[in-house]
Amino acid sequence: MTIFPAPDIPRRMGRPPLGIRSTNVRISEEIRERIRALVGDQGMAQFIREAIEREVKRREKADKTKD
Repeated sequence: MTIFPAPDIPRRMGRPPLGIRSTNVRISEEIRERIRALVGDQGMAQFIREAIEREVKRREKADKTKD
């Protein structure tokens, strides 16, 4: 039997990290249903990410105008 030396670098399996973390957010059932009606079940996460990004940019812009 041939023995192969183990590499010094640990092997990673799967896709590389995407630079995102999971965050749980509680929303009312009414809002959830309204979002679902607009984008369906498969589009909810993207819709919420985009809405958050727009709001963060809006608030950052408003904060800069205060100075």
